[in-house]
Amino acid sequence: MIDLKLLRDDPDLVRTSQRKRGEDPSLVDTLLSADETRRTAIVEADSLRSEQKALGKRVGKAAPDEKQVLLDEGKQLAERVKAAVAAQSEAEAAVAAAHRAIGNVVAPEAPAGGEDDYVVLEHVGTPTEIENPRDHLEIGERLGLLDMERGAKVSGSRFYFLTGDGALLQLALLQLATRLAVANGFTMMIPPVLVRPDVMEGTGFLGAHADEIYHLDDDDLYLVGTSEVPMAGYHMNEIIDLADGPKRYAGWSSCFRREAGSYGKDTRGIIRVHQFDKVEGFVYCRPEDAEAEHQRLLGWQKEMLAAIDVPYRVIDTAAGDLGSSAARKFDCEAWVPTQGTYRELTSTSNCTTFQARRLSVRYRDDSGKPQVAATLNGTLATTRWIVAILENHQQPDGSVRLPQALAELVGTEVLTPR
Repeated sequence: MIDLKLLRDDPDLVRTSQRKRGEDPSLVDTLLSADETRRTAIVEADSLRSEQKALGKRVGKAAPDEKQVLLDEGKQLAERVKAAVAAQSEAEAAVAAAHRAIGNVVAPEAPAGGEDDYVVLEHVGTPTEIENPRDHLEIGERLGLLDMERGAKVSGSRFYFLTGDGALLQLALLQLATRLAVANGFTMMIPPVLVRPDVMEGTGFLGAHADEIYHLDDDDLYLVGTSEVPMAGYHMNEIIDLADGPKRYAGWSSCFRREAGSYGKDTRGIIRVHQFDKVEGFVYCRPEDAEAEHQRLLGWQKEMLAAIDVPYRVIDTAAGDLGSSAARKFDCEAWVPTQGTYRELTSTSNCTTFQARRLSVRYRDDSGKPQVAATLNGTLATTRWIVAILENHQQPDGSVRLPQALAELVGTEVLTPR
């Protein structure tokens, strides 16, 4: 959630952010009004409690003929205190609801607009020119790397088996990502993939896109769509030590997404599926370090894309296409020859203090005073990368030549039918 002090000091900044996102700026005024009502209710309740406490002292010292009058007065005052406390509780709930309705304040540098209003920051590599290219599904089935038909038989549409070298290729990708993460000071984690509602809500995933998430009703637990969620909750309600710099974690997990509202889109192959594996980087840092850390995450993503040797571009995502928690987001999109376009492989988001404020993650500043930390996240490898690898490295004979970094881990330089 956003900083209420920032809202009070500069409401126009938050209104501008709302417009940039394509969201309702009047929500700012709703929150301001709720905040004012709450502060008034707190003053009223505190005042009546003080009056009640003072009256209690008077009763203890009162003469017998005065005590009954004071006790009767106390009963009336108790009712007023009860009503004031109820009003305060109601005002607190109204502030919480209004507060959660507003997304993070968008970074000034982020472009305004929606999904198609991104800004291309750079192109890396030249798109592969392949005569009559096969798509990743045809390649994968010919080489025995994946099996969509049996995935659907076992689990339904948009599920799949990675088989043989396909399974080894995914493991190689994720292992390559873990090596890069560890070499750059990340602590590796294999986190739980079921989380409590307060953790899912704290990271901002129960807003506009809540229908993307699988929920286990009997247990009131959510399956995560990214290990960002459990890693964000890892230090929930803690004061962490950032004296030596950012805390960096890398989570290897399976991820689950309902893909609600995407019917008919990318139904072929493994571009948009219900389950996939991913290594995700997650960072806690001081707010003043967040922008530099965001660039570092992007740099590590580019190192991974260089290792798999695919052409890609980096885009600055428009405000209307940001998640509610992100102030700014960069995507790296790889060239997909059969589609003649770029498709997202990585995202990295600077969530500033938005998530940490919800989850109560703090650090001590140089004077020892607790302050809200900043959080960031970024993809380091995921199942979808197999699409770009197969299509960009396909050979005329139907085989796939692997980049050296992956060949060493898979155990072969060329994928052929086995």
